[in-house]
Amino acid sequence: MDSLSVEHLVGIEDLTKKDIEIIFKTADAFKEVINRPIKKVPSLRDITIANLFFENSTRTRLSFELAEKRMSADIVNFSASSSSLKKGETLIDTVNNILAMKIDMVVMRHPVPGAAKFLSERVDAKIINAGDGTHEHPTQALLDAYSIRERLGSVKGKKVVIIGDIIHSRVALSNIYCLQKLGAEVMVCGPTTLIPKYIDKLGVKVENSLQKALGWCDVANVLRIQLERQDIKYFPSLREYSMQYCLTKSMIDNLSKEIVIMHPGPINRGVEITTDVADSQQAIILDQVENGVAIRMSVIYLLASKINRE
Repeated sequence: MDSLSVEHLVGIEDLTKKDIEIIFKTADAFKEVINRPIKKVPSLRDITIANLFFENSTRTRLSFELAEKRMSADIVNFSASSSSLKKGETLIDTVNNILAMKIDMVVMRHPVPGAAKFLSERVDAKIINAGDGTHEHPTQALLDAYSIRERLGSVKGKKVVIIGDIIHSRVALSNIYCLQKLGAEVMVCGPTTLIPKYIDKLGVKVENSLQKALGWCDVANVLRIQLERQDIKYFPSLREYSMQYCLTKSMIDNLSKEIVIMHPGPINRGVEITTDVADSQQAIILDQVENGVAIRMSVIYLLASKINRE
């Protein structure tokens, strides 16, 4: 079996192109499994995984749980309000207590950027980053690129625009790294206030006009406006934002080509995307959800194969 070059999945930045291709190839096999009448395989029957969510999540947590159950792993779920975790030591203590129960792998979401890396350097378990602050969300980027590959046959040479709240989005950063490693061209589009200053260092195009961005792209990945992360006002109002940046049916219909529409969810319908676009044939939003389980099965399986059983 092909092996990953990393011991943990902390971020896409650490992966090679070959790593991503191995994850996709393994996900192809698991996708067959989850479409069978009996959806369970005994691949991880002797592996115990702790899901540590220090930040609210429904979709990602459920997707990881389902992936783990499909492979017959034992699961421990832990959710904590960030109020009790003011210091890094508290995080280590919490995790060490859990590892004392002989846990093999930790899937962690944490509000502080770098928390997954911090943990991977200090505990004896495989770490999967399920989102760390505004830094990275590697499995989301993998499932997004996998979904593009599934719909368009390849990611290489495709033009992908990421629209919306780039500055607060861990999905955007992971997507940029992943798409570029696979040979796609990437553009970001949104109000100037929502585009980070460092973005030009990442080799992506920047466009403030949504219509121009749509005319350029093959794939539009629309991000959720993350009001919960905005400590100051980045635009006058949601209504004003949606007037300029909400993806509508008329915008799509006015294009000279058909583009693929994506959204990592949860969707604010009518704010960043209208219902008729989200539910259209061009949208692969529900495919992303299904592919999320296969990708997470793949990542867990590949990292579990590196666990030392001595």
